[in-house]
Amino acid sequence: MKIALIQINPHIGNFSSNCAKIEDWADKARQQGCDLAIFPELAISGYPPQDLLDRPSFIADHEKALAGLVEKIKDIGVICGAITRHTATTGKYLHNSGVLFENGEILFSTHKRLLPSYDVFDEVRYFEPGQKATTFEFRGLNIALTICEDIWNDKDAAKRQIYNLDPVAELLAAPPKPVDLIINLAASPFRIGKAAIKQKIFSTICNKYNLPLLYINQVGGQDSLLFEGHSLAVNRQGKITAQAAGFKEDLLVINTEEIDNNPPITPSKDEMTAVHQALVMGIKDYVYKCGFSKGIIGLSGGIDSALTAALACEALGPKNILGVALPSPYSSKESLEDARQLAANLDINFEVIPIKDIFESNLQTLKPLIGELHQDITEQNIQARIRGNLLMALSNRLGYMLLSTGNKSEIAVGYCTLYGDMSGGLAVISDVPKEMVYKLAHLINRQQEIIPGRTIKKAPSAELAPNQKDQDDLPPYEILDPILKAYLEENLSIMEIVNLGFAKEIVRDVVRRIKFNEYKRKQAPLGLKVTSKAFGYGRRYPTAEKYQEES
Repeated sequence: MKIALIQINPHIGNFSSNCAKIEDWADKARQQGCDLAIFPELAISGYPPQDLLDRPSFIADHEKALAGLVEKIKDIGVICGAITRHTATTGKYLHNSGVLFENGEILFSTHKRLLPSYDVFDEVRYFEPGQKATTFEFRGLNIALTICEDIWNDKDAAKRQIYNLDPVAELLAAPPKPVDLIINLAASPFRIGKAAIKQKIFSTICNKYNLPLLYINQVGGQDSLLFEGHSLAVNRQGKITAQAAGFKEDLLVINTEEIDNNPPITPSKDEMTAVHQALVMGIKDYVYKCGFSKGIIGLSGGIDSALTAALACEALGPKNILGVALPSPYSSKESLEDARQLAANLDINFEVIPIKDIFESNLQTLKPLIGELHQDITEQNIQARIRGNLLMALSNRLGYMLLSTGNKSEIAVGYCTLYGDMSGGLAVISDVPKEMVYKLAHLINRQQEIIPGRTIKKAPSAELAPNQKDQDDLPPYEILDPILKAYLEENLSIMEIVNLGFAKEIVRDVVRRIKFNEYKRKQAPLGLKVTSKAFGYGRRYPTAEKYQEES
């Protein structure tokens, strides 16, 4: 049987657009002689719909959309992720389901059994888990249909089983007839290191049960989450034999008779390229899906704003980006030159708005109340907030989305100004640590110099005070970033981090800064998630807390 694995980029709640995609791609699959077209988890609504699921009108419109697809798509079977109603008198009202239909008739449906409620996932909030799953037969194949998390609880693949149930083991324990194929519908977000985890799970399951597996994943940016696609086929030996494109819509045709005969392929392990592609996709989708088409960026001459501008140009096109330099009395001549050179290299629109006069006016206005300011943090923050105010004014007037440029290292320790450089509609690199910023900059420059070499080489500085350098206030980034990863992503204690070889006083100070600046991050723009733990709705720490771990 020929099967099309179709990864689409849905727009949450845009049922007409999503269904049009499904119809169009299903027709392409039919024209290529496919018997079955498979779409990702919750393909009709897009994933994750969050509290839209609480609105009766949303569910009713989804049901109309599903009914329309069932009626319209002919001469090819379709498996599609969908929302269905839980009809029992107790429990949640909805299921996260997979539905098979053909020629106007729903032939089979099943419900997701493992509902994740960790990090960015909160499916227990909305869905009732399926209580029993069965296989189904289509074109002579007996198929086990699973939905995303359902295959993540294998005892031989998971570090720790977090559910009491293994749906795959149960499905394959005593089927009516031998199973020929496992299918998994997914909306599995991208993050660094996750591809290897998925490959281990898929390989373990295929080896254990001597069965091939087809994995169909959503693609596209949805708020903070970035879905990479990379739908694939895995043979009985646990080897990947076919893989769809990453970070774009794609159709991958699989002949079930050839899965085990096709030579294995080795997916790319170039994580920096993947992060680059993910961020570009995330900018494009967030800006467009929110109703914008252009972006504005404050260009300081530093590496963070340079990287953000380069990514935004790739996402939206150079003519849709406005770079604005806002030099203060402490900005160096070289920084303005570097900002101008970057704009020329990128071929973007560029303007300069000096803030010296506005800054001095602010100081004079405040003088009767707080006296003279002499390189105080207040004076530095005034400059940052003037810039944020002017950039937001341009955003309002021109209709461009302001893209903020702070990196994860700065945001983690509060080395940023609320209502200043934190202003914006999207924090593009807020989950990119500083050392990764440099890696991405070198990647962008791999063929020609886009980001000026001086921007990359010079010591980072906010340039809000004379001769200021980041490392006057912070540990070197080669020390800071590993401490942040250990504390934020690996949940190590202060002493565990110290035992890795870091000075206790530095670790304690970094942790103190992280905790103290929680209030800033709660008010930051939404950011794109690329690591295992980003700031945003996947991080749920209280702001007003006083926990002090022993150190």
